[in-house]
Amino acid sequence: MHQSVDYIRAIACVAVASAIVPGLAAWGQGTVVATESTPDSPQSVIVVKTPPPTPEEIADALMMHQRYRAAIDEYKKGPLNSADLWNKMGIAYQMMFAEADATRCYQESLRLDPMNTHVLNNLGTIYDSAREYSSAERMYRKALKIDPNSAVTEKNLGTNLLAQHKYKKGWAAYQAALSIDSHVLDNNTSPRVDNPSTAQNRGAMNYFLAKGCALAGMTDRAIDYLRMSLNEGFANPKKIIADNEFSSLRGVPAFKQLLAAQSN
Repeated sequence: MHQSVDYIRAIACVAVASAIVPGLAAWGQGTVVATESTPDSPQSVIVVKTPPPTPEEIADALMMHQRYRAAIDEYKKGPLNSADLWNKMGIAYQMMFAEADATRCYQESLRLDPMNTHVLNNLGTIYDSAREYSSAERMYRKALKIDPNSAVTEKNLGTNLLAQHKYKKGWAAYQAALSIDSHVLDNNTSPRVDNPSTAQNRGAMNYFLAKGCALAGMTDRAIDYLRMSLNEGFANPKKIIADNEFSSLRGVPAFKQLLAAQSN
């Protein structure tokens, strides 16, 4: 998950955390940085003690292992005047589906740093999950105004617009996202918009994701998304065949089989 995106038990000491994250136990044990010889001690060693990990560093390590509750407990010990820390805490809450707490953390982060595009994106995904589409769109557009090169935010905006039945604008946002990062559809590290709740909206999102995958050369993924869109009633074989974005799939046996099965 970026310091920005779908996302624990208590930790008593560094020794416990070191069992979870390799290398964490090395903090505080000391590192050999140099040797020197003297008449009295020809092989004396200079050891510099490394500082113990901060609560935020422990929390970051716990987040990597999806131990969100313990990570939150550690984040709360950190400097609460840090916008970045509040954002990380918001992500942890969001990964536990505690959306009210996540919103509170993101809003506090924005109070400290109103121009943080990652937090704006993250808050947008919270609004989308609550079907507050206009508020979510406002967050994404504000983030893109600050940083127009965020592929993840463009993708989230695209899904948001599709959920509002703004299909042309949604597809344009997906295309913009793919032009920035051709692998954005594989991004699993940032808070993203969940699939829309209705079959029609899911079908629309999967159809346009299929387009994006086809254009990016991700043939298997494109066919999978098309299959879902067909099953959800948004697409039909005639519509797909007429769509030029799927021209690269026309010679693929799995694509032909999919359309043939739907035509029977």
